[in-house]
Amino acid sequence: MIKDLLKDKVAVITGGTRGIGYAIAETFLEQGARVIICGSKPASAAKAVQKLQSAHPGCPVSGIAPQLSSVQAMTAAFQDLVDHYGHLDILVNNAGISARESLYDYDEAAFDAIVDLNFKAIFACSKAAAPFMKAQGGGVILNTSSMVSLYGQAAGCGYPATKFAVNGLTKSLARELGPDHIRVNAVAPGVTRTDMLAALPQKMIDAVSAGIPLGRVGEPQEVANVFLFLASDLASYVTGAVVSVDGATQV
Repeated sequence: MIKDLLKDKVAVITGGTRGIGYAIAETFLEQGARVIICGSKPASAAKAVQKLQSAHPGCPVSGIAPQLSSVQAMTAAFQDLVDHYGHLDILVNNAGISARESLYDYDEAAFDAIVDLNFKAIFACSKAAAPFMKAQGGGVILNTSSMVSLYGQAAGCGYPATKFAVNGLTKSLARELGPDHIRVNAVAPGVTRTDMLAALPQKMIDAVSAGIPLGRVGEPQEVANVFLFLASDLASYVTGAVVSVDGATQV
């Protein structure tokens, strides 16, 4: 594997405390980046940082817990980072929550909450980051979408709806921010072996795998590898893309 693809880059990863976000953080660190993890709470961010530092002693990683859906809060957080590091190169908007409720049982507050984190937070973080990236001559914004953004799902309509919105925001921001040398792309993972999936019985995992042409679910590292490519100069002419990482899942 090519090394130091992100050498000396400063990367902020929301939802970086576990699952795919944690794999992205670890991969970026291994490729030379300085990583700042955004957690939902200071304690969860600190726990993830400690875990990464134990696995990679001396690695340049820290944690924060700002309100992701607030432009003001994120602007202040990014200003602190730029004051400390001098630049902000990569923003990974990965934080999100899922839903499986039927429309008949869907609580309005739950719908508002998923829109707030899955969509508004990406708008707020991107709006806060873009001026810093523009001032330094460019940057990269990456968003986590989902395979259900392309196909929908049978329940929990708030989740695919917000991921559809993420795709639209990604493509629009790519066009708007391209002249400022800011690339914007999204990654749409399929079924991936996160904590939620690991808790399921193997029979259920096998049943899910049967609908995937590659015959298995994805691993967080396989998704993180695509984020790495898009964050690096290897993807210098890639913007406005929504890259599926789902093993060609059949729906």
